[in-house]
Amino acid sequence: MNYKIQLLNPSKILSKINRWFVFFVMTLLVVGIVLATTQVVNYLRKEEIKRINLLSKSIKIQKELTSPDPAILDLLPEILNINSTIPVIVTDKNKIPIPDEGYHRNIPDNIWKNPQKLKALMQKMENSYRPFEIEFPDGNNQFVYYDNSALLNNLRYTPYLLGLIILGYFLFSFWFMKTLKKTDEGFLWAGLAKETAHQIGTPLSSMIGWMEVMKLDNPQSEAITEVEKDINRLKTISERFSKIGSVPELNDTNLSDTVLQNYEYLKKRISTKVNFQISMPKEEIWINHNKILMSWVIENLVKNAVDAMKGNGQLEISLYEKSKNIIIDCKDSGCGMTSKQTRNVFKPGFSTKKRGWGLGLSLAKRVINEYHKGEIKIAQSEVGKGSIFRIIFKTK
Repeated sequence: MNYKIQLLNPSKILSKINRWFVFFVMTLLVVGIVLATTQVVNYLRKEEIKRINLLSKSIKIQKELTSPDPAILDLLPEILNINSTIPVIVTDKNKIPIPDEGYHRNIPDNIWKNPQKLKALMQKMENSYRPFEIEFPDGNNQFVYYDNSALLNNLRYTPYLLGLIILGYFLFSFWFMKTLKKTDEGFLWAGLAKETAHQIGTPLSSMIGWMEVMKLDNPQSEAITEVEKDINRLKTISERFSKIGSVPELNDTNLSDTVLQNYEYLKKRISTKVNFQISMPKEEIWINHNKILMSWVIENLVKNAVDAMKGNGQLEISLYEKSKNIIIDCKDSGCGMTSKQTRNVFKPGFSTKKRGWGLGLSLAKRVINEYHKGEIKIAQSEVGKGSIFRIIFKTK
């Protein structure tokens, strides 16, 4: 029994560790900021409660004082008036607000002069904090109602606001870096494609010249005719690569003709064990497209389908209109794909083949989505039963 040992790539392991480390540090930072801000808010709340407690004691001392000391008389109003932020209402033993000056602070006039609003505010204060009770020997106790200051109320939401801001910043940074990476990849693939076109162009020119010489010696040769078709195909491929990275012109209109030509060309060049069929509508379908790039996409889908079937199976291309959409389906009876593979199949560098570069489908997506403003997707795939790749164009 043979066992294959797959060695882990150290660079990938380090990359994953680094990502998790950054995530862990950033999470600790966010949690730390939120906790620190919460501690500040709690501290300010306790300080405000102390001030209200001091205010209650001042009221008690002022009422119980029988032989007033001038210094105390000067100090008590200062304590009462020092509160310029915390809303306070002092009531009698029946919880009726005392109208005398100094027995309510920081209450808007529209609320103080409206009994219903004032009662609702007192109920809200009581729900937030239990009123301080000032006990007097004669039984005429008083109650001090209070609530958070406006500043403290605003600070209560600061931890959550900071958390949202930091989270938004991280999400934006992630999106920006991902976009930057895609842009760099786009330039890389475009440069690679143009260089490939350049490298193909030199020997291709020589092949075209030698083909003309051979046609002079034997103009009726069927082999020379087929070779000439392949050379023209190579020329088309070279033109395709040269167009990657630049905005192509959508000068071609007959999509039916483009699909049919590709079918007829590819049918002679794939395995005879593949039952390759085409389904075309009765009327021709017209839409602006680039014939060279569209041929590339169709050829790529067909070759991937043949590889998935290992050169033996059912393959069908269908062109039709549905719900104001023009659709091209490429259906095969190959090995199919898992859900994970279907999610990654259009990503640059991803390939299910041992020697695949993972460029074909990613470039096909760019041709359809970016250049033709359409959509290419996997409409259906099941392991062991095959896949359906679908190209969708919206009709105007």
